Amino acid sequence: MHRRTFMLGTGAAASLSVIGEAEAQTQSRRRATQAAPSQYRMKLGCQSMPSTDAHFEVFARYGVRNISARATVADGRMYPTVAELTTLKQMAQRHGLSLDMLEPEILNSTHIDREKHPGIMLGQEPDREREIAAFATTLRNCAAVGIPCVKYNMSLLGVLRTAPVEGRGGSKYFGWDLAKAKPLTPLTRAGRVDATEFWKRITYFLDRIVPVANETKVRIACHPQDPGTPPGGYQGIDNVLGTIEGLKRFVLINESPYHGLNFCQGSVCENLTDPSNQIFDVIRWFGERKKIFNVHFRNIHGARNRFNETFPDEGDIDMVRALRTYAEVGYDGMIMPDHVPGMDDPLVVDGKPVWTPRAENFAFCYGYIRGLLQSAQRSA
Repeated sequence: MHRRTFMLGTGAAASLSVIGEAEAQTQSRRRATQAAPSQYRMKLGCQSMPSTDAHFEVFARYGVRNISARATVADGRMYPTVAELTTLKQMAQRHGLSLDMLEPEILNSTHIDREKHPGIMLGQEPDREREIAAFATTLRNCAAVGIPCVKYNMSLLGVLRTAPVEGRGGSKYFGWDLAKAKPLTPLTRAGRVDATEFWKRITYFLDRIVPVANETKVRIACHPQDPGTPPGGYQGIDNVLGTIEGLKRFVLINESPYHGLNFCQGSVCENLTDPSNQIFDVIRWFGERKKIFNVHFRNIHGARNRFNETFPDEGDIDMVRALRTYAEVGYDGMIMPDHVPGMDDPLVVDGKPVWTPRAENFAFCYGYIRGLLQSAQRSA
């Protein structure tokens, strides 16, 4: 399939004028960045919660050394203090973990009808200014403590899913089937938000926060919208970060080495019509421009509008080739599971559950990723 076919979704023709580049330049960069042994510096990571001593011990047990975590914040504050971040970082260090990324108190992947702090995404004053100030304080406090990156979402619909399907060994594979999707309400409390309005809200935020990221040298990593929804919107919302051209436009607003993506490979694949062929050039586009700050290493069956999340070894995506492509572009950050298949029956010993649901599935993913990384490092 021609590489240009990964330009998908609404408004692609218009976006090409903003993001198009000469194919010769792309090929030249690619030849200059072919994977070498020194480029396999990626790290097994995880972001699963809670951020506790017990959970950090699980990370250490399974060879996870680099993590994203969330501070314990008092009094319902919208940002962690330097002291709270120091406590979190010291807890990680006790278990031999590096705190590479923070999950903030605002701009999480919550549906807007359940969001406690909706000002930024609704464009509502004075809440928006207070929330932007809180996010800026988060970056400054992370800089003071030495936390190099903050992840976030710019979503009104959260993570949309339909009923799970049966997976191997009694596990549940979560996914999305647009034909079966039935929203609880035709509109959210946001009302109708078309693409023009959504971009205004995104740009307003970036205009104020990217300069703080530049000042503090703390990277901000935005997650793609999950999943992409049809032209004209879902629940009245145009998911502008649910297409590849939308993500390209996003990283070029206030372009900065500190402004990029929490590159969820699963979500990106969910927004492609032929992900098993298209994902590698998408990785290259963002990776060559150093816009990948973290990788959610997720596999899927299916494509845009109909997919299920799988274990990493059995989906449609060649994960070995994907890892090689990250190395090819010089990516050296965390490679982590995010959505793993679900289990309804935690292991019980002496009448007590000793695994939280899905913990064994995370352990499988850790081993899979660690094995791929070790194999790549030694064979490069």
